[in-house]
Amino acid sequence: MVEQFVGTWKMIASENFDDYMKAIGVGFATRQVGNRTKPNLVVSVDDQGVVCMKSQSTFKTTEVKFKLNEEFDETTADDRKTKTVMTLENGKLIQKQTWDGKETCIEREITDGKLIAKCIIGDVVAVRTYVKDA
Repeated sequence: MVEQFVGTWKMIASENFDDYMKAIGVGFATRQVGNRTKPNLVVSVDDQGVVCMKSQSTFKTTEVKFKLNEEFDETTADDRKTKTVMTLENGKLIQKQTWDGKETCIEREITDGKLIAKCIIGDVVAVRTYVKDA
């Protein structure tokens, strides 16, 4: 289940994120901010199985609430309006976003106590690494 992802996660590394943002169509100015931002990721689950995932930074805070395997409308940090589905596959939390005929996938998994988020569009892959905040 998603319990292993629950908690507050602090970003410690981000690789290739600029190329990923370019590939999904993020403009130059927003990419500059996105590259400097090290957001915290806060994941919680309520009694009804609704998962809340909040990305908090000094620049912007975004929040999505969802149930696994149910499509929902998401407005991303860069203001894309996407149809999003979250699934749990082999211990990975998979977020698929589709908009304007495009699709991207964010795979999150826990490895050696770290949360690794792979942002994938086409052949572009960005890797963002988080550690659990005390």
